[in-house]
Amino acid sequence: QLKLVESGGGLVQPGGSLRLSCEISGFSLDDYGIGWFRQAPGKEREGVSCINNRGMDAIYTASVKGRFTISRDVAKNTVYLQMNTLKVEDTGVYYCAFKGWGLLARGWTYWGQGTQVTVSS
Repeated sequence: QLKLVESGGGLVQPGGSLRLSCEISGFSLDDYGIGWFRQAPGKEREGVSCINNRGMDAIYTASVKGRFTISRDVAKNTVYLQMNTLKVEDTGVYYCAFKGWGLLARGWTYWGQGTQVTVSS
C-alpha cells in the first residue's frame, strides 16, 4: 500500500529557507514521477515542481525557478524540495504527489497529507 509522508514545513521569515521531505513507502521512486504542489487559502492547488522516475528531468513553475530545487534520494525513497529566498506568496499547504507528471493536479494519482509552510515577518 502506497504511503506518502511529508515533513519539514514551518514558519519562516521572508528571505529564509526550508527543506521539505516526502518519504514514500509501498513503491519506489524509480517507478513513477513525483512532485510537489501547494495550496493557499481560497486558491486552487498549484503545481510547484516535479521530477521524473529516472531523476533526469525536472520542471518548475515560473514563480519558483531559481529559488526552489527538487531532488531525490532513491536509497531513502525520499524526495526533497529545497526552498530558498522564500516569499510571503509561497505560503500554503505543500503536498507531495506520486505517479504522474506535470504541474496540473489532475495529472497525479496519489497524494500526501500536506505540510504547512508559512512565510511571514
